[in-house]
Amino acid sequence: MAVYPADDACPRCGGPAYPAALSGAGTLWTWTVQRYAPKSPPYHAPPGGFVPFALGYVELEEGVRVAAVLEVDDLEEVRIGMPLTLTVGDGVPRAHATTDCEEGS
Repeated sequence: MAVYPADDACPRCGGPAYPAALSGAGTLWTWTVQRYAPKSPPYHAPPGGFVPFALGYVELEEGVRVAAVLEVDDLEEVRIGMPLTLTVGDGVPRAHATTDCEEGS
């Protein structure tokens, strides 16, 4: 069983858990649009002010669903089942539409 974010214990049995690399490739499971600014702190509005953005759950090939900000140019193009590539670092995970080059890698 794989879970995100990683934890020292299995969420089902409480036994030990071990790190595993996840592919980052997946599909959009569900999504919504954040139309109002999150609470501050910790949110800091960008220089141009708040802009609505999409949030969704990306279901990775390993079966794990990860909440992420969807980096799309047009909210009208977001569709359940669309292929996405997930990136994680500091802060909230991000997902962008998978390109043909990424599908082949």
